[in-house]
Amino acid sequence: MMKCLLFLTLIVVVATESLLSQNIMIANTGNVNEPSLMMDFKNPHILVAGSNLNYRFVSTDTGRTWDRAVMNSTWGVWGDPVIIVDTAGSFYYFHLSNPSEGSWIDRIVCQKSANSGGLWTDGSYMGKNGAKAQDKPWAVVNRKTNEIYVTWTQFDKYGSANPMDSSIILFSRSADGGDTWTAPVRINRIAGDCIDDDLTVEGAVPAVGPNGEIYVSWAGPAGLVFNRSLDGGITWLAEEIAVDSMPGGWNYEIPGIMRANGLPVTICDTGNSPYRGTIYINWSDQRNGVSNTDVWLSKSTDGGQTWSKAVRVNNDATENHQFFTWIAVNQSNGWLYFVFYDRRNYSSDSTDVYLAISKDGGVTFQNVLLSETPFLPNKDIFFGDYTNIVAYNGIVRPIWTRLNNGQLSLWTDVTPLEELTALKEKKVPTVPYSFENFPNPSSDYVYVSYKLYKSAVVNLELINTSGIRVFNMISSEKKDMGRYIERIDLNSMNCPPGIYFLRLTIDDQVIMKRQIWVK
Repeated sequence: MMKCLLFLTLIVVVATESLLSQNIMIANTGNVNEPSLMMDFKNPHILVAGSNLNYRFVSTDTGRTWDRAVMNSTWGVWGDPVIIVDTAGSFYYFHLSNPSEGSWIDRIVCQKSANSGGLWTDGSYMGKNGAKAQDKPWAVVNRKTNEIYVTWTQFDKYGSANPMDSSIILFSRSADGGDTWTAPVRINRIAGDCIDDDLTVEGAVPAVGPNGEIYVSWAGPAGLVFNRSLDGGITWLAEEIAVDSMPGGWNYEIPGIMRANGLPVTICDTGNSPYRGTIYINWSDQRNGVSNTDVWLSKSTDGGQTWSKAVRVNNDATENHQFFTWIAVNQSNGWLYFVFYDRRNYSSDSTDVYLAISKDGGVTFQNVLLSETPFLPNKDIFFGDYTNIVAYNGIVRPIWTRLNNGQLSLWTDVTPLEELTALKEKKVPTVPYSFENFPNPSSDYVYVSYKLYKSAVVNLELINTSGIRVFNMISSEKKDMGRYIERIDLNSMNCPPGIYFLRLTIDDQVIMKRQIWVK
């Protein structure tokens, strides 16, 4: 028998009542909120996130562990983070400005990282127009050309009630990796006011179509509206297209939340699913009453010319709040994923996080309780204006803020997709529904994750390709119901690199996972 030295760290996470998720805390210092998250689709183990006011986070293991740093720029870093990635794996961090020479939020700043979020450029900027305020940006990459498209709101004077001051939606493009930007183009006809309320035009999130079309929606005095460009943002429709009246407007009250909104998010299916070319707009509003905020979806299959009637994403039968929604599309199969806060389970302000999944182009929705425990927000603590979510193949990563004992914290979830989609009936299996080993291949650490849905006797062994046991990591241990994560230090093993197997035995049931060790 081969003899190896193996060091094992065991982390036990006690199961909650739902047993539906694997929540990971990204940070719990610095009053983090308003997160953005992006994945390198060519290297999906790499994730980069940003949050207010000036933080960036990097994970190289699909979200299980995170590194944090503070962003700096000559132009200042002042919140509203937006993270995107191009086809070369370069990440871009957009944010508001606070320059030492100039005016507060007088431009939109873009910083670039060519090494997966480690080092960032000082930044370029767009939209500077005297002292006018440039606010609430979002960005997207055209993955055929690597052009970057950005939309945002310009205020003549932020917060002004003067009817002579207005807000408009602007667009700019970069064709050189964010080094330079085109002069901003106004893409809306109906202007808004500057109060930062229902009659202000805000929430412009661009999306790219299968042939490079640029799609954008936003909310304002005309409700939810849409525009498009078919020539890379040079020209746009002269008139916005109406999508939904958005009853009650985009700015509303949620008990316990300092500021809440239902601003829209626009995405497009550019893959080869049956829904290729479909444009989706996701938002929330209070058409069903001020105590019953709901999450909505409308779609267009003709390039945005016409829009479906809004369908409700949250499938609860309560009159409680669902809010701060975001949407992602898995371009490999057309599935839609939504993350939002949800109070369906409580009569108080206690709040859960839910994930909704649609496998049929937004016709039906499966709702899954994502958060392991609820939290109670505080109206005196700013919570930010949005959540975020990214999806690729079998990896779905939401990101959200929660409040614990007065401290804001940032979270994601690493539950395997097959487990999420199997939760429709909410039956509790008697064997682990998830058994993961990650990363694979690995040159240092391997994390082994599994769940027990009842007390059981557990064995965990490392075996070689001949079926010979190399090391017995857990030997006939009685374990309680819960989630367990074990870290194996491969560098401490006195074994040659190669192919091994992790054999997990729960009572009398055996599950095997292949593990490749490289140096």
